[in-house]
Amino acid sequence: MSRLVFITGASSGIGQALALRFYAAGDRLALAARRTAEVQSWAQANALDAGRYQIYSADVSSIDSIVAAGMACMAAQGVPDVVIANAGISIGMDTAERADLDVMAQTFATNNIGMAATFHPFVAAMVARGSGALVGIASVSGIRGLPGHGAYCASKAAVISYCESLRGELRPSGVKVVTITPGYIDTPLTRQNRYGMPFLMKAEVFADKAFAAIQVGCSYRVIPWQMGVVAKLLRLLPNAVFDKALAGRPRKHRQSLG
Repeated sequence: MSRLVFITGASSGIGQALALRFYAAGDRLALAARRTAEVQSWAQANALDAGRYQIYSADVSSIDSIVAAGMACMAAQGVPDVVIANAGISIGMDTAERADLDVMAQTFATNNIGMAATFHPFVAAMVARGSGALVGIASVSGIRGLPGHGAYCASKAAVISYCESLRGELRPSGVKVVTITPGYIDTPLTRQNRYGMPFLMKAEVFADKAFAAIQVGCSYRVIPWQMGVVAKLLRLLPNAVFDKALAGRPRKHRQSLG
């Protein structure tokens, strides 16, 4: 019997690439997104069998919204075998600007609270069944803080720690927690960046590698692996060397600047 895979942020980028990869493997899809019309158009453009997917309207930054989508999924399609909390935002910030504190709150509401709220409806049912995988999409930006990226880096560092905690909690239950940590993936989100992106990877290639990691229940995987090496080296650098290396690096666009 085909598996059921629940994916948030399915309206673009990594979410769509993952959806196509699981669909190609014969799985059924539960696709959650704010822009449901775009997901429907994408599904039709890719000739997805209407009997193998359903779309749920959800805003992961609203706890009640994403929990309701999860409950609707279980009522209509059953308990998923894989839940991928992929939805996320990345906006530059300046702590000296009052408006950017709201940006930080929005980032955490989406990237962190939204992830926990995505997993929440399914945990008890997966534990009762004794199987399943909860997949958190983090980022190498969570390994070391970058100037102008305070909200995003902090949120992704929190994703890594949160998934590690959850993995320990669920270890005896048979439910796996998988942390996927992308480097630079070619998506609409990264195309806005104003700096070099080493080892930039196509979303489809990323999806293949993430699919393989999820299949084997890998606890933590950096994709591409080269970025994992770079991130570890950066983590080992003394602060003075790290700060000097990043001096003058272009910062991410702030929301007010577009």
